Amino acid sequence: MSTEELKQEAQKRKPPVDDRGMIDVPFLTLVLLLIGIGLLMMFSASYVRAEYEQGDATYFFLRQGGVALFGILVMYAASRISCDIWKKCAKLVYAVSIVLLLLVLIIGEEVNGAKRWVTIAGQQFQPSEVAKFGVITMMAMLMDKYGEKMQDWRYSILRVGGSVFLIIVLVALEKHLSAIMIIGLVAVAMLFVGGIQKRWIFVGAGAAAIFLVLYISIMGYAGNRITAWLNPDSDPQNTGYQILQSQYAIGSGGLFGLGFGMGRQKHLYLPEEHNDYIFAVVCEELGLVGALGIMLLFMLLILRGYWIALHAKDRFSTMMGVGLSTLLAVQVFLNIGVVSNLLPSTGVGLPFFSYGGTNLLMALGEMGIILSISRWSSSTR
Repeated sequence: MSTEELKQEAQKRKPPVDDRGMIDVPFLTLVLLLIGIGLLMMFSASYVRAEYEQGDATYFFLRQGGVALFGILVMYAASRISCDIWKKCAKLVYAVSIVLLLLVLIIGEEVNGAKRWVTIAGQQFQPSEVAKFGVITMMAMLMDKYGEKMQDWRYSILRVGGSVFLIIVLVALEKHLSAIMIIGLVAVAMLFVGGIQKRWIFVGAGAAAIFLVLYISIMGYAGNRITAWLNPDSDPQNTGYQILQSQYAIGSGGLFGLGFGMGRQKHLYLPEEHNDYIFAVVCEELGLVGALGIMLLFMLLILRGYWIALHAKDRFSTMMGVGLSTLLAVQVFLNIGVVSNLLPSTGVGLPFFSYGGTNLLMALGEMGIILSISRWSSSTR
């Protein structure tokens, strides 16, 4: 066998070339920074209540820390999976979301007149978190499939919009207004990037406004939240209590804060101090400077997510990246808006900070998908 033939034979035996690039290091660094800061602030916000309710100051911190470690593994695994897999599984993920939402209506646990949680195999979680991901995956698959046809309302409104509407109806039956708002805003962003005619965006915004007014009026459960938002001083010991305590925490933090662990409102004054209202504790202990720093980290992470999406290898990956980045952005905006009383209470946690296993696992898994998109990004090849 000649030398040339030997080279050709050796070349055949080489493993196939992996066309994946490196994951986006700035994006990963920002995620890890937010997880670390979030865990520290969750411990500071929760140790008083944990000691009072559980007899162990580290109770919530250890549970959240364990979920975070597992979530980082999930993020790593997701970063190794090509978006092509999610494209093939889009219909399955969407179907699972529908089944879980129906399951909530049948066997879900009712709290304050709303069903949002379900327990399977001893584990409690919110199917609406899975549904958000299911909507994004399904929309990305359909938009990739229809391409230029998205200009036609029969595809953009009836088919893509119809897939979103079905999920929203099921979530509405759970009386989960915040999830409706999040899914709706994410869908609008994806449709806008996906090429829908702009006039339909305005028509949809008008329809959404009418729907929200009617929904709140009919369901009634959010009426007290609106009243408390507009005038918390009208009922300071009941409906306005949480908002006022949050404002006290934010105001007392001043420019540089009282210092890590030195907050006062978490001493059983502020409800949900380690969950939905953890950002109030951040403001109290780290001050305006610390709060703005954390907001800056979120802003950089979201913008980097959009950058990765716009440099993705194909249309499906771009739409997935846009959807997941918008989901993160909407949740951050709604949480900080509620804590500062810019918006009425929605029950949306702050990603990476608020206590809750389902939210943290889903968020880290979704960040892993964006990292996966960056591996196959056109800018890295």
